[in-house]
Amino acid sequence: MNIQLHDNNKHLEFAPLTLTRPVGDLRIGILTNAERWKLMVKDANISFETEDYLAVRFPSVSNAINVNACMIPNAEVVAAITRLKGNEELVIDGNWLAKSGTGDIIIDYKGERPVFINQRWEIFQKNDLVLKADFELITKGRTSVQLSPTNTIIGDHQQIFLEEGAKVEASILNTTNGPIYIGKNAEIMEGSIVRGGLAMCEESALKLGTKVYGATTLGPHCKVGGEVNNVVFQAYSNKGHDGFLGNSVIGEWCNLGADTNTSNLKNNYGLIKTYSFRTKKQEQTDLQFMGLVMGDHAKSGINTMFNTATVVGVFSNLFGAEFPDKYIPSFQWGTSGEKYNFEKAIESANNMMERRGLQLSPEEIAVLKHIADTSK
Repeated sequence: MNIQLHDNNKHLEFAPLTLTRPVGDLRIGILTNAERWKLMVKDANISFETEDYLAVRFPSVSNAINVNACMIPNAEVVAAITRLKGNEELVIDGNWLAKSGTGDIIIDYKGERPVFINQRWEIFQKNDLVLKADFELITKGRTSVQLSPTNTIIGDHQQIFLEEGAKVEASILNTTNGPIYIGKNAEIMEGSIVRGGLAMCEESALKLGTKVYGATTLGPHCKVGGEVNNVVFQAYSNKGHDGFLGNSVIGEWCNLGADTNTSNLKNNYGLIKTYSFRTKKQEQTDLQFMGLVMGDHAKSGINTMFNTATVVGVFSNLFGAEFPDKYIPSFQWGTSGEKYNFEKAIESANNMMERRGLQLSPEEIAVLKHIADTSK
């Protein structure tokens, strides 16, 4: 079955995260929607309907069922979508879920309501809800690797699941508020204190004495230390040292220098404004808590201080003694507004990726060149 995840005109709502990927490739909970559909529909071939410049990496196909990529599927909605035929469209309360062919025949969905994400901050806001559902999906009918007796457990030990090769020693694990999932070859180092929900994907790590609370996700190969509250790391990103990060979303291949700190609450406890890629200005939200959103390959130097609701574009490299602006465009060098030389940026990225045995592909470089040429 061909499943095509459609951005639903939300590309700019999730930027800078979606400057380098479709909406359907964003991680929330434990999985991306692409991974979720592959797990829930065994024969699914996943493609994407996204921005033209991203199609070089994420191509679309014909004769697929188009699915709203902002919708997090559950078992009932998956069953309803896989039953679509001809020219049918599945909707709920005016929101489209999926479309087969021209979608002329409207079918009202009556099952369990799926979760929708429509803004980038909903990735951390709804992470708790989605993480719990993903935990049930992934662990149902399976047996966890045995947890070391050196750990202290608070709550239900059945809400802790270790995949093959996972290691946890001399840590405090509290499942009172949510499950703790520790993926293949992931590690929680000694002295860490975790209050679930927590999702650690393959090869991720919590460094010595890390404090985690408020549903947090470490994507594959992420290394995290210090104090973390309700943060989603996409993949291959590092916050390896002390410093606070809360109510935030970090892209791929990012690095937060030692003692980087992020404000997630204004001093006057007021509602937050944050940069919109659609209107190209600061927009009022109804949120009181919002930290940092950082695009792929962005970095901060040691002791960097981020204001509440800061947005950092792709490949920006920030350093200096002052607070950076609340909006940093892609490919910025430092805090003065200097442009990051594209060739040097690509060289730096390949140096980082080489440690994992990876390099940027020609298709990835083409996407990044488009971002560099169009960023302001």
